[in-house]
Amino acid sequence: MILYIDTSALVKRYIREAGSTDVVAWMREADLIGVSIITRAEVGATFSRLHRARIVDSATAEQLLKVFRAHWPTYLRLQINEALIAAAEGLAWEYGLRGYDAVHLASASIWQESMGEVVTMLTYDRQLWEAADRVGLQALPQQL
Repeated sequence: MILYIDTSALVKRYIREAGSTDVVAWMREADLIGVSIITRAEVGATFSRLHRARIVDSATAEQLLKVFRAHWPTYLRLQINEALIAAAEGLAWEYGLRGYDAVHLASASIWQESMGEVVTMLTYDRQLWEAADRVGLQALPQQL
């Protein structure tokens, strides 16, 4: 399986919450895992927000970030360019997506087109999940 993971799903690898066990299992099953380069900033921002909201303490937040940074080189990091942003703009308009969600969808969609193989998008954002299905990506989890 070729797996594209958005931030809502990837965070579940590091923070125990609903869906975490499934995310880890799908990641183990994947032959290749891709993420958008923006995921790094989004994950860091998520850990920071969890710390500011006192959901995790400072030491835990720093440890989460350290583990994530160690894993970062193992992901295929899809780059952003003008063509991808133009595609994201169109997807945002067509499916009512937030900006970064549209970038994730464009990244996965263009990756699938360039490889000529099925890419499965793993997301826990319902709107993005529905849009992924509509543009021809397989989507996980199977139901949201």
